[in-house]
Amino acid sequence: MNTWRNASLAVSAAAVLALTTACGQEQGTATPGQAVAAQPAGQQQAADGYGSGYGSGAGSSAAPGGAAKTAGQLAVLESKKLGEVLTDSEGFTLYRFEKDTVTPPKSNCNGDCAKAWPVVAAGDVTAAPGTDASLIGEVTRADGSKQLTIGGWPMYRYAKDTKPGEINGQGVGGTWYASAPDGKKAAAGGGAAGEGGKPADLAGLSVRKDPKLGEIVVDKNGMTVYRFMRDSAWPMKTACTGSCLEKWPVVEPVDKNDTEGILKKGFVTFDRPDGIKQQTIDCWPIYTYSGDSKPGDTNGQGVGGTWYAVSPQGKPVGAPK
Repeated sequence: MNTWRNASLAVSAAAVLALTTACGQEQGTATPGQAVAAQPAGQQQAADGYGSGYGSGAGSSAAPGGAAKTAGQLAVLESKKLGEVLTDSEGFTLYRFEKDTVTPPKSNCNGDCAKAWPVVAAGDVTAAPGTDASLIGEVTRADGSKQLTIGGWPMYRYAKDTKPGEINGQGVGGTWYASAPDGKKAAAGGGAAGEGGKPADLAGLSVRKDPKLGEIVVDKNGMTVYRFMRDSAWPMKTACTGSCLEKWPVVEPVDKNDTEGILKKGFVTFDRPDGIKQQTIDCWPIYTYSGDSKPGDTNGQGVGGTWYAVSPQGKPVGAPK
C-alpha cells in the first residue's frame, strides 16, 4: 500500500513540476529594470482592491475612538444604475465583500482591509420600511466584536464615500458591491442577468464577445481579465507588485474544470514572489482592473500602453505588434 501511495505522490509531484518547468516559473524573480521588489508582509491585501491609501475622509464610518459604528435606521436608496441600494441612517451605502461567506457567516476583511472598508457594528439597527426584518443578523468577528449581517452577508461602509448617497465602492477589485435590501448585490434590471448584474452561472473564467474587442476572457463576476505587457511567461515573472496591485488585482487560482472556452495549455498557478497565488493563461499572469465597475467594462484596455484584455488563447487583445 505504501509503495503504491508513494508512487502516486511521485507521479503527482512530477506532473506539477512539469507544468512549473514548462512555464519556467522562478520564485522571487522579475523582469530586469521593470519589476518592483516583493511586497512586505501586510501589503498582500492590496490584491483585494484596497490599500493603505484608503481609510480617511469618511467621518461617518466609525464612532468616536475608532469603534465600529452601528447602522441605526436602515433605508433604501434608489440608484439609477443599481436600483435599490441599502444605506445606514445617515444615507451612507452599505457594501458586501465577495470573499466573505454566508454559510456560516464569516468576515474575511480585517486589518488594513477594515480601514478601507469600516465594518458596520451589530445592534441598534431597524429594518428599512417595507423590507424583511428577519434578514437582519450578526456575525462574530475574529477580534470578538459583532458585525451586522443582512441575509447572512457581513456589512461594511467604504472610506471613500464621504457624502450620503455616494457609491464609490461599487465593483472595487471585482470583490466589493453595494448591498441590496436583501443582502444580495444591488443591480438594476434583471432578465438574463444574475445577482449583481452579471450573466447567470458564469464559470470561474469564460469568454465574452465584446463589440469592440471581440472574444475576451472574463472572471466569475463577468469582469474583464487583463495582461500586463511587462510581465513574462517564459520564465514566468511579474512586474506588478505593491501599489500596482491596488489598481490591478490578481485573478486568483481557478480550477481548470471551472472554465469555458479558455486555452488549457499553460493554465497553471503562479506562486508570486510576494506570496500571492495567481492564475495564468498560457503561463501569462492575469489580472482584473479596479477601474472597471461593472461587467462589460473595459476601462483597463490600453492603459499606459501596457495593459490589454486577454483573448481565450492568452494573447493581449489590441496590443501593438
